[in-house]
Amino acid sequence: MPVWLWIVIGVVVLLLIILIASYNGLVKLKVRVDEAWSDITVQLKRRADLIPNLVESVKGYAKHESSVFESVTQARAAIMDAAKQGPVAAAKAEGQFENALKSLFAVAENYPQLRATENFQQLQAEITDTEDKVQASRRFYNGGVRELNTKVQTFPSNIFAAMFGFKQREFFEVEDRAAVEEVPKVQF
Repeated sequence: MPVWLWIVIGVVVLLLIILIASYNGLVKLKVRVDEAWSDITVQLKRRADLIPNLVESVKGYAKHESSVFESVTQARAAIMDAAKQGPVAAAKAEGQFENALKSLFAVAENYPQLRATENFQQLQAEITDTEDKVQASRRFYNGGVRELNTKVQTFPSNIFAAMFGFKQREFFEVEDRAAVEEVPKVQF
């Protein structure tokens, strides 16, 4: 066999290896991002499931605060619907939900006997724990999106990404940064 044929075969094999490695890398990143998004939706659902119990705890003490309860219930429903629509919709609903939850805790501050109940304290601790898990899930998701988007945009994997239909993903970004960065005031 002539030398030039060995060179051609070597180049073809090298290109094939690059293609396979790039494709497999893109698939791994896509699956990681999908898994991370699933983790976010699980944590959002867990938090949403805790809210009715918290609302019921507070309702017994603050019967005249019905507008707060309605806004929390609406925000809960909105975040569950938004999670199905993707990161942008979920981030918008997340801001509304956090504001509604702040209002609920503000109402609870006016009732010291409520804050002292074991049920309320346990629910508040579970919500805090869930908030931490939501934050961790967001960071994991955004890290996966960063890696996938980088691979989709950089050479030579961008060629293979375009060939196989891999697209960039949206980051999970909070819409109202000022409201989120504001430290909530909690008094006991």
